[in-house]
Amino acid sequence: MPVAARRRHDREILALALPAFGALVAEPLFVMVDSAVVGHLGTAQLAGLGVAATLLTTAVNVFVFLAYATTAAVSRRVGAGDLPAALRQGMDGVWLALLLGALVIAAVLPTAPGLAELCGASPTAAPYAAEYLRISALGIPGMLVVLAATGVLRGLQDTRTPLVVAVAGFTVNAGLNALLVYGTGLGIAGSAWGTVTAQTGMAAAYLVMVVRGARRQAPHEWRGVLRPHAAGIRTCARAGVPLLVRTVSLRAVLVIATAVAARLGDTQIAAHQITLTVWSLLAFALDAIAIAGQAVIGRYLGADDPDGARAACSRMVQWGLLCGAGLGIAVSAAHTLVGPVFTADPAVRHALASALLVVALVQPVCGVVFVLDGVLMGAGDGPYLAWSMLVTLAVFAPAALAVPALGGGLTALWWAMGLMMLTRLAALWLRSRSGRWVVTGASR
Repeated sequence: MPVAARRRHDREILALALPAFGALVAEPLFVMVDSAVVGHLGTAQLAGLGVAATLLTTAVNVFVFLAYATTAAVSRRVGAGDLPAALRQGMDGVWLALLLGALVIAAVLPTAPGLAELCGASPTAAPYAAEYLRISALGIPGMLVVLAATGVLRGLQDTRTPLVVAVAGFTVNAGLNALLVYGTGLGIAGSAWGTVTAQTGMAAAYLVMVVRGARRQAPHEWRGVLRPHAAGIRTCARAGVPLLVRTVSLRAVLVIATAVAARLGDTQIAAHQITLTVWSLLAFALDAIAIAGQAVIGRYLGADDPDGARAACSRMVQWGLLCGAGLGIAVSAAHTLVGPVFTADPAVRHALASALLVVALVQPVCGVVFVLDGVLMGAGDGPYLAWSMLVTLAVFAPAALAVPALGGGLTALWWAMGLMMLTRLAALWLRSRSGRWVVTGASR
Protein backbone atom coordinates (compact mmCIF):
# COMPACT_ATOMS: atom_id res chain seq x y z
CA MET A 1 0.00 0.00 0.00
CA PRO A 2 1.45 3.43 -0.95
CA VAL A 3 2.47 5.62 1.99
CA ALA A 4 -0.06 8.34 1.11
CA ALA A 5 -2.92 5.84 0.98
CA ARG A 6 -1.84 4.25 4.26
CA ARG A 7 -1.79 7.63 5.96
CA ARG A 8 -5.22 8.48 4.58
CA HIS A 9 -6.65 5.23 5.92
CA ASP A 10 -4.96 5.84 9.28
CA ARG A 11 -6.60 9.25 9.52
CA GLU A 12 -10.01 7.81 8.64
CA ILE A 13 -9.66 4.95 11.10
CA LEU A 14 -8.42 7.11 13.96
CA ALA A 15 -11.02 9.84 13.38
CA LEU A 16 -13.77 7.25 13.89
CA ALA A 17 -12.05 4.77 16.21
CA LEU A 18 -10.80 7.11 18.93
CA PRO A 19 -14.22 8.56 19.84
CA ALA A 20 -15.76 5.10 19.37
CA PHE A 21 -13.17 3.73 21.79
CA GLY A 22 -14.31 6.10 24.51
CA ALA A 23 -17.99 5.34 23.90
CA LEU A 24 -17.47 1.58 23.77
CA VAL A 25 -15.34 1.49 26.91
CA ALA A 26 -18.05 3.41 28.75
CA GLU A 27 -20.57 0.63 28.03
CA PRO A 28 -18.89 -2.21 29.98
CA LEU A 29 -18.00 0.31 32.68
CA PHE A 30 -21.71 0.27 33.55
CA VAL A 31 -21.35 -3.39 34.56
CA MET A 32 -17.91 -2.77 36.07
CA VAL A 33 -19.30 -0.04 38.33
CA ASP A 34 -22.18 -2.33 39.32
CA SER A 35 -19.68 -5.12 40.08
CA ALA A 36 -17.42 -2.88 42.15
CA VAL A 37 -20.32 -1.42 44.18
CA VAL A 38 -22.22 -4.68 44.64
CA GLY A 39 -19.04 -6.70 45.26
CA HIS A 40 -18.56 -4.97 48.59
CA LEU A 41 -22.05 -6.02 49.70
CA GLY A 42 -20.90 -9.66 49.77
CA THR A 43 -19.88 -12.64 47.63
CA ALA A 44 -23.48 -13.91 47.29
CA GLN A 45 -24.61 -10.51 45.95
CA LEU A 46 -21.70 -10.41 43.50
CA ALA A 47 -22.43 -13.97 42.38
CA GLY A 48 -26.09 -13.01 41.85
CA LEU A 49 -25.05 -9.96 39.84
CA GLY A 50 -22.77 -12.19 37.75
CA VAL A 51 -25.68 -14.38 36.70
CA ALA A 52 -28.15 -11.49 36.26
CA ALA A 53 -25.71 -9.32 34.29
CA THR A 54 -25.01 -12.18 31.88
CA LEU A 55 -28.74 -12.74 31.34
CA LEU A 56 -29.43 -9.02 30.96
CA THR A 57 -26.63 -8.38 28.49
CA THR A 58 -27.75 -11.48 26.60
CA ALA A 59 -31.31 -10.14 26.40
CA VAL A 60 -29.99 -6.85 25.00
CA ASN A 61 -27.00 -7.90 22.93
CA VAL A 62 -28.81 -10.54 20.90
CA PHE A 63 -30.28 -7.46 19.24
CA VAL A 64 -26.95 -5.75 18.68
CA PHE A 65 -27.76 -6.02 14.97
CA LEU A 66 -29.82 -2.88 15.61
CA ALA A 67 -26.49 -1.05 15.75
CA TYR A 68 -24.44 -3.14 13.33
CA ALA A 69 -26.93 -3.57 10.50
CA THR A 70 -28.01 0.06 10.82
CA THR A 71 -24.41 1.27 10.61
CA ALA A 72 -23.79 -0.77 7.45
CA ALA A 73 -27.06 0.26 5.75
CA VAL A 74 -26.77 3.96 6.63
CA SER A 75 -23.07 4.21 5.68
CA ARG A 76 -23.73 2.63 2.27
CA ARG A 77 -26.37 5.25 1.54
CA VAL A 78 -24.04 7.98 2.78
CA GLY A 79 -21.41 6.68 0.36
CA ALA A 80 -24.00 6.75 -2.43
CA GLY A 81 -24.85 10.38 -1.54
CA ASP A 82 -28.48 9.84 -0.40
CA LEU A 83 -28.72 11.30 3.13
CA PRO A 84 -32.56 11.33 3.42
CA ALA A 85 -32.66 7.61 2.59
CA ALA A 86 -29.87 7.00 5.10
CA LEU A 87 -31.83 8.74 7.86
CA ARG A 88 -35.06 6.97 6.95
CA GLN A 89 -33.28 3.62 7.16
CA GLY A 90 -31.86 4.56 10.55
CA MET A 91 -35.19 5.63 12.03
CA ASP A 92 -36.83 2.40 10.95
CA GLY A 93 -34.16 0.68 13.03
CA VAL A 94 -35.11 2.84 16.05
CA TRP A 95 -38.79 1.90 15.71
CA LEU A 96 -37.83 -1.76 15.50
CA ALA A 97 -35.79 -1.31 18.70
CA LEU A 98 -38.83 0.01 20.60
CA LEU A 99 -40.98 -2.90 19.43
CA LEU A 100 -38.38 -5.49 20.40
CA GLY A 101 -37.81 -3.81 23.78
CA ALA A 102 -41.47 -4.15 24.72
CA LEU A 103 -41.43 -7.83 23.77
CA VAL A 104 -38.30 -8.54 25.84
CA ILE A 105 -39.77 -6.88 28.95
CA ALA A 106 -42.89 -9.02 28.60
CA ALA A 107 -40.73 -12.16 28.43
CA VAL A 108 -38.23 -11.37 31.21
CA LEU A 109 -40.41 -10.03 34.05
CA PRO A 110 -42.36 -13.22 34.80
CA THR A 111 -39.46 -15.59 34.17
CA ALA A 112 -36.60 -13.92 36.09
CA PRO A 113 -36.37 -16.45 38.97
CA GLY A 114 -36.49 -19.40 36.58
CA LEU A 115 -33.84 -17.85 34.35
CA ALA A 116 -31.52 -17.32 37.31
CA GLU A 117 -31.93 -20.94 38.37
CA LEU A 118 -31.47 -22.18 34.79
CA CYS A 119 -28.22 -20.24 34.55
CA GLY A 120 -26.86 -22.11 37.56
CA ALA A 121 -27.23 -19.53 40.36
CA SER A 122 -26.74 -21.09 43.80
CA PRO A 123 -29.56 -20.91 46.41
CA THR A 124 -27.76 -18.03 48.13
CA ALA A 125 -27.18 -16.05 44.92
CA ALA A 126 -30.47 -16.75 43.08
CA PRO A 127 -32.68 -14.22 44.97
CA TYR A 128 -30.22 -11.42 44.25
CA ALA A 129 -29.98 -12.44 40.59
CA ALA A 130 -33.78 -12.44 40.17
CA GLU A 131 -34.20 -9.07 41.92
CA TYR A 132 -31.54 -7.36 39.80
CA LEU A 133 -32.86 -8.90 36.58
CA ARG A 134 -36.50 -7.89 37.14
CA ILE A 135 -35.68 -4.25 37.81
CA SER A 136 -33.06 -3.92 35.09
CA ALA A 137 -35.45 -5.37 32.49
CA LEU A 138 -37.40 -2.10 32.62
CA GLY A 139 -34.42 -0.36 31.01
CA ILE A 140 -34.22 -2.74 28.04
CA PRO A 141 -36.23 -0.56 25.58
CA GLY A 142 -33.88 2.34 26.34
CA MET A 143 -30.85 0.09 25.83
CA LEU A 144 -32.12 -1.09 22.44
CA VAL A 145 -32.89 2.46 21.31
CA VAL A 146 -29.33 3.39 22.28
CA LEU A 147 -28.06 0.58 20.03
CA ALA A 148 -30.14 1.63 17.02
CA ALA A 149 -29.52 5.37 17.38
CA THR A 150 -25.79 4.77 17.81
CA GLY A 151 -25.86 2.80 14.55
CA VAL A 152 -27.48 5.76 12.78
CA LEU A 153 -24.80 8.18 13.95
CA ARG A 154 -21.94 5.78 13.17
CA GLY A 155 -23.33 5.30 9.67
CA LEU A 156 -23.30 9.08 9.29
CA GLN A 157 -19.57 8.87 10.20
CA ASP A 158 -20.23 10.48 13.60
CA THR A 159 -18.67 8.66 16.56
CA ARG A 160 -18.13 11.78 18.68
CA THR A 161 -21.77 12.22 19.69
CA PRO A 162 -22.04 8.63 21.04
CA LEU A 163 -18.89 9.36 23.07
CA VAL A 164 -20.49 12.39 24.74
CA VAL A 165 -23.71 10.52 25.53
CA ALA A 166 -21.86 7.43 26.81
CA VAL A 167 -19.62 9.43 29.15
CA ALA A 168 -22.62 11.33 30.52
CA GLY A 169 -24.53 8.08 31.00
CA PHE A 170 -21.61 6.40 32.76
CA THR A 171 -21.20 9.38 35.11
CA VAL A 172 -24.89 9.38 36.04
CA ASN A 173 -24.85 5.59 36.49
CA ALA A 174 -21.82 5.69 38.82
CA GLY A 175 -23.33 8.44 40.98
CA LEU A 176 -26.75 6.80 41.20
CA ASN A 177 -25.24 3.41 42.08
CA ALA A 178 -23.31 4.83 45.01
CA LEU A 179 -26.30 6.86 46.18
CA LEU A 180 -28.97 4.17 45.85
CA VAL A 181 -26.96 1.17 47.03
CA TYR A 182 -25.36 2.74 50.09
CA GLY A 183 -26.98 6.15 50.56
CA THR A 184 -30.55 4.85 50.61
CA GLY A 185 -29.75 1.27 51.63
CA LEU A 186 -31.47 -0.35 48.64
CA GLY A 187 -28.64 -2.84 48.14
CA ILE A 188 -28.49 -4.65 44.80
CA ALA A 189 -31.88 -3.20 43.83
CA GLY A 190 -30.38 0.30 44.00
CA SER A 191 -27.69 -0.71 41.51
CA ALA A 192 -30.36 -1.97 39.11
CA TRP A 193 -32.46 1.21 39.41
CA GLY A 194 -29.39 3.36 38.79
CA THR A 195 -28.63 1.51 35.56
CA VAL A 196 -32.24 1.72 34.36
CA THR A 197 -32.34 5.48 34.94
CA ALA A 198 -29.03 6.10 33.17
CA GLN A 199 -29.85 3.95 30.13
CA THR A 200 -33.31 5.50 29.69
CA GLY A 201 -31.78 8.98 29.87
CA MET A 202 -29.22 8.04 27.23
CA ALA A 203 -31.98 6.81 24.91
CA ALA A 204 -33.87 10.09 25.29
CA ALA A 205 -30.72 12.08 24.49
CA TYR A 206 -30.08 10.02 21.34
CA LEU A 207 -33.64 10.47 20.11
CA VAL A 208 -33.36 14.24 20.47
CA MET A 209 -30.13 14.23 18.45
CA VAL A 210 -31.49 11.97 15.70
CA VAL A 211 -34.58 14.19 15.33
CA ARG A 212 -32.37 17.27 15.07
CA GLY A 213 -30.26 15.53 12.45
CA ALA A 214 -33.33 14.64 10.40
CA ARG A 215 -34.59 18.23 10.50
CA ARG A 216 -31.20 19.50 9.41
CA GLN A 217 -30.48 16.98 6.64
CA ALA A 218 -34.03 16.69 5.28
CA PRO A 219 -35.77 19.98 6.23
CA HIS A 220 -38.72 19.49 3.87
CA GLU A 221 -39.42 15.83 4.61
CA TRP A 222 -38.14 15.27 8.12
CA ARG A 223 -41.54 14.22 9.48
CA GLY A 224 -41.76 11.54 6.82
CA VAL A 225 -38.24 10.42 7.65
CA LEU A 226 -39.13 10.02 11.34
CA ARG A 227 -42.42 8.17 10.84
CA PRO A 228 -42.34 4.36 11.07
CA HIS A 229 -42.42 2.62 7.69
CA ALA A 230 -43.66 -0.95 7.77
CA ALA A 231 -41.61 -1.94 4.72
CA GLY A 232 -38.48 -0.33 6.15
CA ILE A 233 -38.94 -2.01 9.53
CA ARG A 234 -39.36 -5.38 7.79
CA THR A 235 -36.19 -4.71 5.79
CA CYS A 236 -34.29 -3.93 9.00
CA ALA A 237 -35.60 -7.10 10.60
CA ARG A 238 -34.65 -9.27 7.60
CA ALA A 239 -31.17 -7.78 7.42
CA GLY A 240 -30.76 -8.41 11.13
CA VAL A 241 -31.72 -12.11 11.12
CA PRO A 242 -28.24 -13.45 10.18
CA LEU A 243 -26.59 -11.08 12.68
CA LEU A 244 -29.14 -12.21 15.27
CA VAL A 245 -28.08 -15.82 14.70
CA ARG A 246 -24.43 -14.77 14.95
CA THR A 247 -25.03 -12.83 18.16
CA VAL A 248 -27.21 -15.50 19.79
CA SER A 249 -24.44 -18.01 19.12
CA LEU A 250 -21.88 -15.67 20.66
CA ARG A 251 -24.08 -14.99 23.68
CA ALA A 252 -24.62 -18.75 24.03
CA VAL A 253 -20.85 -19.05 24.43
CA LEU A 254 -20.92 -16.55 27.30
CA VAL A 255 -24.00 -18.09 28.94
CA ILE A 256 -22.45 -21.57 28.78
CA ALA A 257 -19.25 -20.20 30.29
CA THR A 258 -21.20 -18.52 33.12
CA ALA A 259 -23.28 -21.65 33.77
CA VAL A 260 -20.12 -23.79 33.97
CA ALA A 261 -18.47 -21.27 36.32
CA ALA A 262 -21.60 -21.18 38.52
CA ARG A 263 -21.46 -24.93 38.93
CA LEU A 264 -17.84 -24.65 40.06
CA GLY A 265 -19.03 -22.73 43.17
CA ASP A 266 -19.71 -19.19 44.39
CA THR A 267 -16.00 -18.35 44.53
CA GLN A 268 -15.48 -19.39 40.91
CA ILE A 269 -18.58 -17.62 39.55
CA ALA A 270 -17.66 -14.45 41.46
CA ALA A 271 -14.14 -14.53 39.96
CA HIS A 272 -15.62 -15.36 36.55
CA GLN A 273 -17.94 -12.35 36.74
CA ILE A 274 -14.97 -10.05 37.33
CA THR A 275 -12.94 -11.76 34.59
CA LEU A 276 -15.86 -11.46 32.18
CA THR A 277 -16.21 -7.79 33.06
CA VAL A 278 -12.53 -7.19 32.26
CA TRP A 279 -12.87 -9.27 29.08
CA SER A 280 -15.87 -7.17 28.00
CA LEU A 281 -13.98 -3.95 28.70
CA LEU A 282 -11.08 -5.12 26.53
CA ALA A 283 -13.45 -6.34 23.82
CA PHE A 284 -15.23 -3.02 23.63
CA ALA A 285 -11.88 -1.22 23.49
CA LEU A 286 -10.70 -3.36 20.56
CA ASP A 287 -14.13 -3.09 18.95
CA ALA A 288 -13.47 0.61 18.36
CA ILE A 289 -11.46 -0.32 15.26
CA ALA A 290 -14.24 -2.69 14.20
CA ILE A 291 -16.77 0.14 14.51
CA ALA A 292 -14.57 2.29 12.29
CA GLY A 293 -14.42 -0.67 9.93
CA GLN A 294 -18.19 -0.93 9.70
CA ALA A 295 -18.58 2.76 8.84
CA VAL A 296 -15.57 3.03 6.50
CA ILE A 297 -16.15 -0.23 4.63
CA GLY A 298 -19.85 0.52 4.15
CA ARG A 299 -19.02 3.98 2.76
CA TYR A 300 -16.39 2.66 0.35
CA LEU A 301 -18.68 -0.07 -0.96
CA GLY A 302 -21.60 2.35 -1.26
CA ALA A 303 -19.34 4.66 -3.31
CA ASP A 304 -18.33 1.74 -5.63
CA ASP A 305 -14.70 1.72 -4.44
CA PRO A 306 -13.76 -1.95 -3.82
CA ASP A 307 -10.01 -1.22 -3.85
CA GLY A 308 -10.43 1.34 -1.09
CA ALA A 309 -12.43 -1.18 0.95
CA ARG A 310 -9.75 -3.87 0.62
CA ALA A 311 -6.95 -1.46 1.51
CA ALA A 312 -8.87 -0.19 4.55
CA CYS A 313 -9.47 -3.79 5.70
CA SER A 314 -5.76 -4.61 5.47
CA ARG A 315 -4.75 -1.54 7.44
CA MET A 316 -7.35 -2.13 10.15
CA VAL A 317 -6.14 -5.70 10.68
CA GLN A 318 -2.67 -4.31 11.38
CA TRP A 319 -4.14 -1.87 13.88
CA GLY A 320 -6.16 -4.64 15.55
CA LEU A 321 -3.11 -6.86 16.02
CA LEU A 322 -1.03 -4.02 17.45
CA CYS A 323 -3.73 -2.84 19.87
CA GLY A 324 -4.50 -6.40 20.99
CA ALA A 325 -0.84 -7.02 21.80
CA GLY A 326 -0.66 -3.78 23.77
CA LEU A 327 -3.75 -4.62 25.84
CA GLY A 328 -2.44 -8.12 26.48
CA ILE A 329 0.79 -6.74 27.91
CA ALA A 330 -1.16 -4.30 30.11
CA VAL A 331 -3.44 -7.03 31.52
CA SER A 332 -0.50 -9.33 32.17
CA ALA A 333 1.28 -6.58 34.12
CA ALA A 334 -1.83 -5.76 36.19
CA HIS A 335 -3.39 -9.22 36.67
CA THR A 336 -2.79 -9.26 40.45
CA LEU A 337 -3.98 -5.68 40.95
CA VAL A 338 -7.53 -6.07 39.66
CA GLY A 339 -8.94 -8.29 42.42
CA PRO A 340 -8.74 -5.82 45.34
CA VAL A 341 -10.82 -3.31 43.36
CA PHE A 342 -13.78 -5.71 43.30
CA THR A 343 -13.58 -7.98 46.35
CA ALA A 344 -11.88 -8.60 49.70
CA ASP A 345 -12.22 -12.39 49.37
CA PRO A 346 -8.69 -13.88 48.93
CA ALA A 347 -10.01 -17.03 47.24
CA VAL A 348 -11.81 -14.96 44.59
CA ARG A 349 -8.68 -12.86 44.06
CA HIS A 350 -6.53 -15.95 43.52
CA ALA A 351 -8.90 -17.51 40.97
CA LEU A 352 -9.21 -14.17 39.20
CA ALA A 353 -5.45 -13.62 38.81
CA SER A 354 -4.94 -16.96 37.02
CA ALA A 355 -7.88 -16.41 34.66
CA LEU A 356 -6.67 -12.91 33.74
CA LEU A 357 -3.32 -14.31 32.55
CA VAL A 358 -5.20 -16.39 29.98
CA VAL A 359 -7.19 -13.32 28.97
CA ALA A 360 -3.92 -11.42 28.43
CA LEU A 361 -2.47 -14.10 26.15
CA VAL A 362 -5.55 -14.17 23.91
CA GLN A 363 -5.77 -10.40 23.29
CA PRO A 364 -3.73 -10.26 20.03
CA VAL A 365 -6.08 -12.86 18.54
CA CYS A 366 -9.06 -10.85 19.79
CA GLY A 367 -7.75 -7.71 18.10
CA VAL A 368 -7.73 -9.32 14.64
CA VAL A 369 -11.04 -11.16 15.19
CA PHE A 370 -12.96 -8.04 16.16
CA VAL A 371 -11.60 -6.07 13.20
CA LEU A 372 -12.51 -8.74 10.65
CA ASP A 373 -15.92 -9.13 12.28
CA GLY A 374 -16.49 -5.38 11.82
CA VAL A 375 -15.31 -5.41 8.22
CA LEU A 376 -17.72 -8.19 7.25
CA MET A 377 -20.57 -6.46 9.10
CA GLY A 378 -19.83 -3.23 7.25
CA ALA A 379 -19.96 -5.19 4.01
CA GLY A 380 -23.34 -6.68 4.95
CA ASP A 381 -21.91 -10.21 4.96
CA GLY A 382 -24.26 -11.36 7.72
CA PRO A 383 -25.01 -14.91 6.48
CA TYR A 384 -21.34 -15.89 6.60
CA LEU A 385 -20.95 -14.40 10.07
CA ALA A 386 -23.94 -16.45 11.22
CA TRP A 387 -22.60 -19.76 9.90
CA SER A 388 -19.06 -19.15 11.17
CA MET A 389 -20.33 -18.38 14.68
CA LEU A 390 -22.46 -21.53 14.73
CA VAL A 391 -19.33 -23.53 13.92
CA THR A 392 -17.47 -21.71 16.69
CA LEU A 393 -20.23 -22.55 19.19
CA ALA A 394 -20.05 -26.21 18.16
CA VAL A 395 -16.31 -26.20 18.94
CA PHE A 396 -16.58 -24.29 22.24
CA ALA A 397 -19.56 -25.98 23.92
CA PRO A 398 -18.07 -29.47 24.40
CA ALA A 399 -14.72 -28.00 25.48
CA ALA A 400 -16.37 -25.82 28.16
CA LEU A 401 -18.79 -28.48 29.40
CA ALA A 402 -15.88 -30.90 29.80
CA VAL A 403 -14.14 -28.60 32.31
CA PRO A 404 -16.08 -29.71 35.45
CA ALA A 405 -16.12 -33.33 34.33
CA LEU A 406 -12.33 -33.36 34.01
CA GLY A 407 -11.83 -31.61 37.36
CA GLY A 408 -10.77 -28.30 35.80
CA GLY A 409 -11.30 -24.89 37.34
CA LEU A 410 -11.85 -21.34 36.15
CA THR A 411 -8.47 -21.15 34.38
CA ALA A 412 -9.34 -24.20 32.27
CA LEU A 413 -12.69 -22.63 31.39
CA TRP A 414 -10.92 -19.53 30.12
CA TRP A 415 -8.57 -21.66 28.02
CA ALA A 416 -11.74 -22.94 26.36
CA MET A 417 -12.63 -19.29 25.69
CA GLY A 418 -9.23 -18.93 24.01
CA LEU A 419 -10.03 -21.91 21.78
CA MET A 420 -13.27 -20.18 20.84
CA MET A 421 -11.40 -17.06 19.69
CA LEU A 422 -8.91 -19.08 17.63
CA THR A 423 -11.81 -20.80 15.85
CA ARG A 424 -13.37 -17.43 15.04
CA LEU A 425 -10.03 -16.16 13.75
CA ALA A 426 -9.67 -19.06 11.32
CA ALA A 427 -13.20 -18.62 9.93
CA LEU A 428 -13.01 -14.83 9.52
CA TRP A 429 -9.51 -14.87 8.04
CA LEU A 430 -10.56 -17.35 5.34
CA ARG A 431 -13.51 -15.16 4.38
CA SER A 432 -11.48 -11.96 4.26
CA ARG A 433 -8.90 -13.60 1.98
CA SER A 434 -11.58 -14.90 -0.40
CA GLY A 435 -12.80 -11.39 -1.33
CA ARG A 436 -16.41 -12.58 -1.55
CA TRP A 437 -17.49 -9.93 0.94
CA VAL A 438 -16.69 -7.12 -1.55
CA VAL A 439 -20.11 -6.21 -2.99
CA THR A 440 -20.59 -2.58 -4.04
CA GLY A 441 -23.71 -0.40 -4.32
CA ALA A 442 -26.13 1.57 -2.12
CA SER A 443 -27.57 -1.72 -0.83
CA ARG A 444 -26.29 -5.27 -0.80
